[in-house]
Amino acid sequence: MKFRLSLLNFIEFAVWGAYLTCMGNYLGIAGLGDKISWFYAIQGIVSIFMPTLMGIIADKYIQPQRLLGLCHLVAGGFMLGCWWLGMQAGFGQEISDKSLFIALYTLSVAFFMPTIALSNTVAFTILKNHGLDTVKDFPPIRVLGTVGFIMTMWFVNCAVWEDGTFTMTLADNGHKFQYTYMQFFVSGVMSMILFAYSFTLPACKLEKKEGLSLAESLGLNAFKLFKTRKMALFFIFSALLGMCLQVTNGFAGPFLTSFNASPDPAIADSFAADNATLLTSLSQISEALCILMIPFFLKRYGIKVVMLMSMFAWVLRFGFFGVGHPTMPGVIMFILSCIVYGVAFDFFNVSGGIFVDQECAPSVKASAQGLFMMMTNGVGATIGTLSAGEVVNHFCQWENGYLIGDWTTCWYVFAAFALIVAVSFALVFHPEQSARKS
Repeated sequence: MKFRLSLLNFIEFAVWGAYLTCMGNYLGIAGLGDKISWFYAIQGIVSIFMPTLMGIIADKYIQPQRLLGLCHLVAGGFMLGCWWLGMQAGFGQEISDKSLFIALYTLSVAFFMPTIALSNTVAFTILKNHGLDTVKDFPPIRVLGTVGFIMTMWFVNCAVWEDGTFTMTLADNGHKFQYTYMQFFVSGVMSMILFAYSFTLPACKLEKKEGLSLAESLGLNAFKLFKTRKMALFFIFSALLGMCLQVTNGFAGPFLTSFNASPDPAIADSFAADNATLLTSLSQISEALCILMIPFFLKRYGIKVVMLMSMFAWVLRFGFFGVGHPTMPGVIMFILSCIVYGVAFDFFNVSGGIFVDQECAPSVKASAQGLFMMMTNGVGATIGTLSAGEVVNHFCQWENGYLIGDWTTCWYVFAAFALIVAVSFALVFHPEQSARKS
C-alpha cells in the first residue's frame, strides 16, 4: 500500500513538474512572453477557491480518490488542448489563437490545483484505513512526489523531438521539449495515467458531517483568527512572503536561457544556458532534503527563527541569481541559489503549517490550514507573480525568442523586497510575548 501511494504522489507531481519551471521558455517563443506572470498567477487565483469547492464535493458527494481521477481527466484534457494548439502552430512559431490557449491553460490549472490537496486526503485516508501511522509513513511517500517532479523536469530538459525523431541530449537545441509545446503533452498524458490509476485505489468512504453551517463548510470561520494579533501578523507576513513563491518558477528559466543570445560562445554554449531546467531542478532536490531538517530546527529555535531563516534564504535566492554568471566561477552562485531554495521554501511552507496546527483549536485546524494556503499560495503568490511580471517587463524585453535586459536589477529588486519583509518580521512578530499576554 505504501508503494501504491508513493506511485500516486510520483505521478501527481510529475504532472506539475513537466511544465512549471520551463513553461516560460516556450511562452516567449509562442508570442506570450509578456503574459508569463499571468500563467503563474492563475495558479494562485484558482487556489483561493477551487480546493475548497472540490473539498466540499469530496466530503459530501464523490469519494476523494474518484474525484482526484476526474479532476485529472479534465485537467489533462485541457492541457492536451494547449499541446494541440501549439502543434498546429508548429515548432518555433507563435500561436495564432492566444486567447484560446490561455483559456485552456487556465481551465487545466483550475482542475489541477485541487488535486494536490485531494492526493493528500486520499493518502491519509488509505493509510489510516490500513492501520498505518500518517506521521511516520506519509513523509517518505510524499518525498516521491518531489522525485516525480524532478524526473519530468529532467526529461523535458533533455528530450528532443525533431523531424519525427526522438532523442535525449544535454546539448542546446531549439526543439527541446522545454522550448516547445511538447511539455504540455507530457503533462497531459501523465494526468490521463493518474486518472486511470486513481480508480484502482481502495475506496475512501464519505464521512457525513452534520450540523455544519455554510461558513464552516467553506472554512470561513478560520478568519476569526485575525482577531488575535499573533495570528493576524503571521497570516499577513505569510501573504507577503508568499509573494516570492512563484517568481523563480516563472522567470529563472527565461533568465538562464537568455545567455544563449550572448555573442560570446563561451557564455552562449555554457551548460547553465543550455540546461536551465536541469540546473533549477537542484532547487527541488534541496527542497526534498530540507524537509528532513525542519523538526530539528523548529524544536531547537522556534517558529520565529525558522521563519526568519526562510525569509533571509529568499534574499539569497534572488541575490545569488543577481550576481551569478553562466561560466565559472559565476555559475557557483546559480548553484548556491538552488541550494538555498530548499530552506526558503520548506522552512516557510512546512514550518508555517506546523505552527498553524499547534496554535489553532481543533475545531478550526482544517480551515486554518486552508486560510494559510490561501494567504500564501493564493493571495500572496498571485500578487507577487503579477508584480514580478511588471518588474521584468519593465527591465527586459523579448528578442528572437530570448528575454533580454537588465536581469541583475530585477533580481536585486526581488531580493530587496524579501529583505524588507524579513527585517519587518523580526521587529514586529513576537509569538512568545503574545502567548504570555493571552
